[in-house]
Amino acid sequence: MSKIIEIPVHTQKLLTLFRTVIPKLSNGKHKGQYGRIGVVGGCLEYTGAPYFAALSAMKVGADLSHVFCHRDAAPVIKSYSPELIVHPVLDRDDAVEEIRPWLERLHVVVIGPGLGRAPLMLKTATALINLCLEVGKPLVIDADGLFILNNNLDLVCGKRNVILTPNAMEFSRLFSDDAAVIRKKMCLLGDGVVVLEKGANDKIHIPHTNEVYAMPIGGSGRRCGGQGDLLSGSLATFFYWALQSNQSNPAYLAACAASHLVKLCNAAAFQKFGRSMVASDMINEISSVFKTAFENTESESI
Repeated sequence: MSKIIEIPVHTQKLLTLFRTVIPKLSNGKHKGQYGRIGVVGGCLEYTGAPYFAALSAMKVGADLSHVFCHRDAAPVIKSYSPELIVHPVLDRDDAVEEIRPWLERLHVVVIGPGLGRAPLMLKTATALINLCLEVGKPLVIDADGLFILNNNLDLVCGKRNVILTPNAMEFSRLFSDDAAVIRKKMCLLGDGVVVLEKGANDKIHIPHTNEVYAMPIGGSGRRCGGQGDLLSGSLATFFYWALQSNQSNPAYLAACAASHLVKLCNAAAFQKFGRSMVASDMINEISSVFKTAFENTESESI
């Protein structure tokens, strides 16, 4: 049976630990050194998801966000924000070769937001997962990226620097509802994969130790669309920073930080808008929440 550990988030010790992954701003840095994030997803029906993920990565502190999407989705996503670099390539037969040169410039790739389930899009995304793993590119796999893994979990088994972010239904599809089966599948993932299970209590699974770290309940009862995309985008930036900080457990630290940040953004936006709150309202809270949670050294709690 998995050992569930309650994270003591109301301690100064953990707050200090979270802050170790945050790079200090410096005039000596150039554009791109605080993070270049790629988001693979975005079909005509789902243009908001990659936008939310990519913009959240920048709002947290990444310098650049690229979106690799279906050509019909590109003009829509471009219209949402001039800050994003949008590549209308995912539905092309040569999409992987078109994207390959860009991968060299990216620090972390998020695969899945708004991807949809069109066969060509899934085929391309599967090839990109394999390519990223082959070249050692850190991955966050979310949404329809997880759909690819339902019958192909072995794609990431034994790989390094991979974070999966399933919600309750996606978790059940990936690992089942049976504790013994879940434990067996988790063990197959190895020590390079971390699973951030989203819910009222986000849970961080460390497969090779059979430990589950339960984040505290946070946010609100408002479950508007797009919140998971905010998580995947912010997680990508935290993941890059944690990897750069040479911590021994970068994926775990990134998952803790991103989970906590999004829960606080949800709570802050809900306090202002209640049932009318939408994901865009949460994005607007990232700046103040980030400052309070990670940069206010006088704060005693998070």
